[in-house]
Amino acid sequence: MPPTPDATQAPSVGPDRGRADACPGALRLHAAEDGHLARLRLPGGQLTHRQMNAVADAADALGNGDIEITSRGNAQLRGLTAHCAADLAERLRAVGLLPSDTHERVRNIVASPLAGLDGHGTGGEQITDWVRELDLALCAAPWAAALSGKFLFALDDGRGDVAALDADVTLIAVGDGRALLRYGRAPRATAVDTTAGTPVAAALDAARRILDLAAGRAWHAREIQHALPAGDTPLPPPLGGGRTALGRLPGALSVAPRLGRASSAQWRLLAEALGPAAPDRARLTPWRGVVLPHADPDWLPRLAAAGFRTAPGGPWEGVTACTGLPGCAKSRADVRAQAARAVAAAPATGLPVHWSGCERRCGHPAGRWVDVLATPTGHRVTLDGATRDTAPDETAGAVAAARATQGASTESPTVQTSTAQSPTTVQSPTAPRRRPA
Repeated sequence: MPPTPDATQAPSVGPDRGRADACPGALRLHAAEDGHLARLRLPGGQLTHRQMNAVADAADALGNGDIEITSRGNAQLRGLTAHCAADLAERLRAVGLLPSDTHERVRNIVASPLAGLDGHGTGGEQITDWVRELDLALCAAPWAAALSGKFLFALDDGRGDVAALDADVTLIAVGDGRALLRYGRAPRATAVDTTAGTPVAAALDAARRILDLAAGRAWHAREIQHALPAGDTPLPPPLGGGRTALGRLPGALSVAPRLGRASSAQWRLLAEALGPAAPDRARLTPWRGVVLPHADPDWLPRLAAAGFRTAPGGPWEGVTACTGLPGCAKSRADVRAQAARAVAAAPATGLPVHWSGCERRCGHPAGRWVDVLATPTGHRVTLDGATRDTAPDETAGAVAAARATQGASTESPTVQTSTAQSPTTVQSPTAPRRRPA
């Protein structure tokens, strides 16, 4: 698959970081406005029935009772007390969710959520094996503890879904005993022979190479892209539509909580639908959904009644938001509530849209998307470099029109102020890219 549209716009050399990243984990809690936050790394987004219930119990006992799914298929707990880290760690260890204290923040591995379930892709069930092997290898490598908590591995079964996320290291299964290895946003990949074993060793070697070349100056491969192999093998075209569809799928049910946030009661319902004797684990997706392998389709109406999205399409498809107020002090607005009001006021489908409370744009999607940034007077709506400043009562309509835009503009970026006669802005953000959390 070719690089995503905005990948070529990114600078080849990033800033000199000069410090370790402050990415939260299960042991390193982040102090937010609504309490402390813990991020639980879940390689491949995988959770057993027991682990799902343990996460819900922790959310109730230690936090605000909600669980958030991140754009890397990890889980977050919010509203934690400052002194609950030891209690949380013990709960996670008891169910196998904290295998390494030293490496817990670097276990960032996304994988094709439907691999081995629906018959598509070329990787099949080997992707699940790669996830397990890479996780074990990462935790066993002392040097890997120095990777940024933002460093991301992607294991794609050949359909192109997670390969499109432009991870720091991507493995793509291509069949015939082969896999492709891609560094960051390289235009091509390098063939890896898998006949003598799995390509996990090659992925780990690539991560170490990036770490050595970064020398403390960068957190991501894209920040030192010029120093990394460009590859010599064309990237294969994607086999599907990217994000995992919702509803009844071959071999699984796929659902999603609105804006990626579920209550503990909703979370336990997912665990119940998966079942205590499930042969496969639930899989959180990078699109903030949940795949329940082999779950009974009769669960879909009950999950829908509980507030989950259970069918593709509709105005909530592709709508995401950062934490916003009151959880984040840097945010200018409660963008999650604003997004919900906009969906109700002007339902629209089409391009993904991400609402941000500040210029960091935490959790934004990859590829082409409508950027809605809170400003002191309303919002700035951006797509493909063209922007429109809107008053609060104009934003929903501007977002709906932007989402409906087809194709990419070739015009120069423009900035428009809010007036009754202003044309609607319809173009991808040129704001600094921030790797989703």
